[in-house]
Amino acid sequence: MPDFELPNQDNETVRLSDFRGKKVVLFAFPMAGTPECTKHACIYRDTYEDFAQNNTVILGITGNPTAALRKWRDHHNFPYDLLSDNRHEVLDQLGAWGQPIVAGIELPLAKRSFWVTDEEGTIIEAQIGIDAAKSVQASLAFIQETAS
Repeated sequence: MPDFELPNQDNETVRLSDFRGKKVVLFAFPMAGTPECTKHACIYRDTYEDFAQNNTVILGITGNPTAALRKWRDHHNFPYDLLSDNRHEVLDQLGAWGQPIVAGIELPLAKRSFWVTDEEGTIIEAQIGIDAAKSVQASLAFIQETAS
């Protein structure tokens, strides 16, 4: 995965390269605060320790502004950073921008997806357009299977 830097919910710069030496699960979600996105992020929150025990960092990414991400994170006590890709540059590069709807029209939202990088930042697993619960299950299963 190309290195990137994006602001988190506190408007602090987060770089993918900050996590060298750890695996990273980057999960994309359409919009902070919606029921399905909250479910998705809460499942990652509730399994956070399972990822941490396997030397893995979790990061969420979406097109929402940082203030909305901060409010949502604080309300649900997410123990991981939420990244604002409001120009959707990273999401575009990863093929996860634009939700298809009827007649081929795309909504300007992130596609629910995840990517797992190894300790050097190389993508070793990815699923684009995946169900919320399956996203967490699949990423955690992959992390546990590849644990050294």
